Amino acid sequence: MALTDVVKIILLVLLVVCAIAVNFTKTLLQAVIVFMSYSSVMCIIWVLMESPDLAITEAAVGAGISGVLFLLTLRRIRSEDDRREEERRASGKSDKDEPGGGKFESR
Repeated sequence: MALTDVVKIILLVLLVVCAIAVNFTKTLLQAVIVFMSYSSVMCIIWVLMESPDLAITEAAVGAGISGVLFLLTLRRIRSEDDRREEERRASGKSDKDEPGGGKFESR
């Protein structure tokens, strides 16, 4: 077995680990970081498979644009959560009074 085959196997295992780990993350920021790691590993795999056009696309779209959009969305969610929390404190309501009851953690 050649060294490149060993590297490919290690990268494929890492790819599966990233795919599973994104489902078990506690915060959305961790999920975004794992997703970007998944795209970066996939980019390296495309290079090893001698598909540089797909590697560039994966790097630009997967880890680049999608990652930035996810991070901007996460920032927007946090600012909305902060605004709602301030309104809730001002009105004296609890998390249970609001639809969804604070089920999802965005931090």
